[in-house]
Amino acid sequence: MRVNNISRRKIWGKRAFHLLLLIVLIAGIRAWQQRDIMSGSAPPLQGMLLDGSAYALPAIPGQPVLVHFWATWCLPCRAEQDSIAAIAQDRPNTITVAMRSGSDAAVAKHLSVQGLHFPVLNDADGSLSSAWGVHAVPASFIISPEGKIRFVEIGYTTALGLRFRLWLAGITG
Repeated sequence: MRVNNISRRKIWGKRAFHLLLLIVLIAGIRAWQQRDIMSGSAPPLQGMLLDGSAYALPAIPGQPVLVHFWATWCLPCRAEQDSIAAIAQDRPNTITVAMRSGSDAAVAKHLSVQGLHFPVLNDADGSLSSAWGVHAVPASFIISPEGKIRFVEIGYTTALGLRFRLWLAGITG
């Protein structure tokens, strides 16, 4: 019996060590990805949308804003693109930024092929993403009605998680 208990403790000890190692690794990667991410007041975000209309943050003052950076070549971005489109349909204060994804025509073609409809600023040269400190996509920012960055998420995020953060930003300011 005693030998069996000792081997179980060793097994659980190894599992705990591996779990801790995984957590440290994930935390390190996230810290590296967010090393230059903006905080505090949201930087300016303006330009011409792919549909030809002008955009300036916030489009609708007094409401929280979802600023979502993505790329046509990004697989996690493709996994969440339908969620972003649904949020943009429900919340008109959603803006997306296509980071280093080619010309306006190339990004528009991607949207058409994928059947996506959401407002897009094309950041072909990466200047907008650099101003926001974005090095990895997808990257989502929730901006409070007062213009402060309330939440930042790098990597895949669920629609429910984004909607919850938008709701929190709207009630807590």
